[in-house]
Amino acid sequence: MDEQALLGLNPNADSDFRQRALAYFEQLKISPDAWQVCAEALAQRTYSDDHIKFFCFQVLEHQVKYKYSELTTVQQQLIRETLISWLQAQMLSLQAEKTFIRNKAAQVFALLFVTEYLTKWPKFFFDILSVVDLNPRGVDLYLRILMAIDSELVDRDVVHTSEEARRNTLIKDTMREQCIPNLVESWYQILQNYQYTNSEVTCQCLEVVGAYVSWIDLSLIANDRFINMLLGHMSIEVLREEACDCLFEIVNKGMDPVDKMKLVESLCQVLQTAGFFSIDQEEDVDFLARFSKLVNGMGQSLIVSWTKLIKSGDMKNAQEALQAIETKVALMLQLLIHEDDDISSNIIGFCYDYLHILKQLTVLSDQQKANVEAIMLAVMKKLTYDEEYNFENEGEDEAMFVEYRKQLKLLLDRLAQVSPELLLASVRRVFSSTLQNWQTTRFMEVEVAIRLLYMLAEALPVSHGAHFSGDVSKASALQDMMRTLVTSGVSSYQHTSVTLEFFETVVRYEKFFTVEPQHIPNVLMAFLDQRGLRHSSAKVRSRTAYLFSRFVKSLNKQMNPFIEDILNRIQDLLALSPPENGYQSLLSSDDQLFIYETAGVLIVNSEYPADRKQALMRNLLTPLMEKFKILLEKLMLAQDEERQASLADCLNHAVGFASRTSKAFSNKQTVKQCGCSEVYLDCLQTFLPALSCPLQKDVLRSGVRTFLHRMIICLEEEVLPFIPSASEHMLKDCEAKDLQEFIPLINQITAKFKIQVSPFLQQMFMPLLRAIFEVLLRPAEENDQSAALEKQMLRRSYFAFLQTVTGSGMSEVIANQGAENVEQVLVTIIQGAVDYPDPIAQKTCFIILSKLVELWGGKDGPVGFADFVYKHIVPACFLAPLKQTFDLADAQTVLALSECAVTLKTIHLKRGPECVQYLQQEYLPSLQVAPEIIQEFCQALQQPDAKVFKNYLKVFFQRAKP
Repeated sequence: MDEQALLGLNPNADSDFRQRALAYFEQLKISPDAWQVCAEALAQRTYSDDHIKFFCFQVLEHQVKYKYSELTTVQQQLIRETLISWLQAQMLSLQAEKTFIRNKAAQVFALLFVTEYLTKWPKFFFDILSVVDLNPRGVDLYLRILMAIDSELVDRDVVHTSEEARRNTLIKDTMREQCIPNLVESWYQILQNYQYTNSEVTCQCLEVVGAYVSWIDLSLIANDRFINMLLGHMSIEVLREEACDCLFEIVNKGMDPVDKMKLVESLCQVLQTAGFFSIDQEEDVDFLARFSKLVNGMGQSLIVSWTKLIKSGDMKNAQEALQAIETKVALMLQLLIHEDDDISSNIIGFCYDYLHILKQLTVLSDQQKANVEAIMLAVMKKLTYDEEYNFENEGEDEAMFVEYRKQLKLLLDRLAQVSPELLLASVRRVFSSTLQNWQTTRFMEVEVAIRLLYMLAEALPVSHGAHFSGDVSKASALQDMMRTLVTSGVSSYQHTSVTLEFFETVVRYEKFFTVEPQHIPNVLMAFLDQRGLRHSSAKVRSRTAYLFSRFVKSLNKQMNPFIEDILNRIQDLLALSPPENGYQSLLSSDDQLFIYETAGVLIVNSEYPADRKQALMRNLLTPLMEKFKILLEKLMLAQDEERQASLADCLNHAVGFASRTSKAFSNKQTVKQCGCSEVYLDCLQTFLPALSCPLQKDVLRSGVRTFLHRMIICLEEEVLPFIPSASEHMLKDCEAKDLQEFIPLINQITAKFKIQVSPFLQQMFMPLLRAIFEVLLRPAEENDQSAALEKQMLRRSYFAFLQTVTGSGMSEVIANQGAENVEQVLVTIIQGAVDYPDPIAQKTCFIILSKLVELWGGKDGPVGFADFVYKHIVPACFLAPLKQTFDLADAQTVLALSECAVTLKTIHLKRGPECVQYLQQEYLPSLQVAPEIIQEFCQALQQPDAKVFKNYLKVFFQRAKP
């Protein structure tokens, strides 16, 4: 072996050596006999360096995994012998190998096992057991090999081919027949031998039992001698967590419902007698988390048994199962309320399913009602934040608590289904008592009280947020709580979590303010002052900006008296903060978008006359336009790239803010009614010069493009005079991404204005195409994935453009481009349909071809088009689906085939019997299609029902492909 290269295996080696070692590994993988050198090195223990041993196992692993079938029988025998002699050496060695080497060796053994067990090495386990016997080092390796085999055979995370899945099933069946009882016996011996002397090996063995129990005969494990030993392990501190997990796997195994019930009950009896149900005596939270998972498994197993027994009509046993479930509820509640969230979280499944049973019962006993109430109190208590929660810098622990809260929310929703009245009454009690004394109550209790009110909205669902009509008792309870919320002064509580919960809840129940509009001014003030948009926390300000816009939009009818006051108060929040003045604005530009949208909504939905609305809109947008002009001049002069970028960002924000105000308008009608067309036309004239700025093109173009999209909706044909020059600027020296984003703008204009923009389209058609082709023909690195993807997306955009033009009845735009250009365009459509394996683009191409045939394919179509149909379009309909890359099992491809069928039907419709004759006598015979199939094809094509032909075409190509 290349000793120099091996030096690079050491993690501390320098990068040159490491590169050399990697190259050497690749070289050995390809070499036909390098594995023998590695095998010999392992068998004879040539190297003491751990990294080299690991490396040798990697080379062997590669050989077994990918090139095993190339070896001779003698060579395969050599690999088996190498591994066995390595294993024997481990028994005698003074020092055990490092864990990572043992794990890698176990993987190689497992790979060899799945390859050879059914054919060459049926005595695999016998051979290994005869080597390891009960030697602790050998047992350790034997158990690691078993775990590696289990993950090869049954690990759900490993993706297997159908061939491997079949092989794995066969291996498991054979193992069940031939060796599982012996393996189980070996596990028993290992556990008995080492339970008091070697906890590591015992835990490993328990893990193996837990893994295999899911697919072997349960009676081999679920019997007195095994279960008693496992229960014994539950009392040994170093073993009990693994023993718990092992019992969990046994309980989880699918079996007859009555047998399962007996198994669980006998386990519970022993565990209870041994004192495991006294949770408060136990201080080890890691163990309790596992125990909670076990109780959860037992509870859910009993519920599955109950469900099956009810289904089968066995009421006697079902009643027994329910009895068994009820006796576990007290334990479940103790675990649910435990202060450690992991312990609590592990029992939620049982709790949820138990409530589901109660939901199905017609009458609840007093005890069951008490259980529901206890679960409810537990959920309310556990929803509460603890002291350690870091609101300013949320890390992993905080994220876990947020996830845990989501689980509790599901429980709360389920409680609402079992007993909505009880839930409402409990929340009301907690809410009222907390808000009465909010000034002296800790933040987490105030937050959870408001949170519960918020959660009721989803737990007690109504349509369209109508919580304050319908059921009188419910409506009045919610109304009382909302009134308390907005009049108690709790919005001034000095903690971000309470403040945010207040605003979230106010917006969630906005319909309350249509019933009691007198509270609107107070809530608006909270939004606008230090409690909301001017809060000291950026997180609160940001969320409030979004919630404020939702509040105003949903209550726009009630906003009229406050509009001018609100606009005055938010004036400073609308300021565009240019990069140079170092002024740190209260809101980020994303937050400001919501404030601009809110301002637009207030103005547009007000009851002011049009001239007043226009004046207000001018006041809102003029500062943006003025700032824009100044900043654009500065950008043109800026030298430093960083400064250019920050100026361009600022310009882009200005355009974005103006765009966002227009969201208040639904169409041109509303813009006209408000007299705002002129203001937006001024904006357009202000913003368009940015397109000719040579600096920071990407940022500026993207902002202006978005603005144009909005203006096409708001101003309609008033935009048209601006489009030609804007397009000309946007097509100058552009990249794939620019074009891809520009084309939707042209599509929007084409689809909206159709014939009105025909002259413009005819004029810019070829310049646009040339720009597209120029980008598509640029050479790119062979394996540059992102360039290939950009081109694919651009190709799709190009075909989408042609589809829009033809679909809007504007085929003359293409026809008037001169014969040579028309032909070039048609050829690209054929290429798109056939040559590129992209079903989305292919589908679009066939739609375009169908449309062109429909428009030009008749007797009076353009000269030469009929020839083109037979020479190119008909062949495309066959060549595309016959390609290997055209996968008929893929949904997008089937849609492309469906459009291909439409194309053929359209050709038949336009050309009649001539098309059938061409297919029968010329084209299909040239593809060597059998005469009877040709006959069948032409009959299907002539069927009046298009669906019949679509279905036939799929079958036709399925038969035609090997």
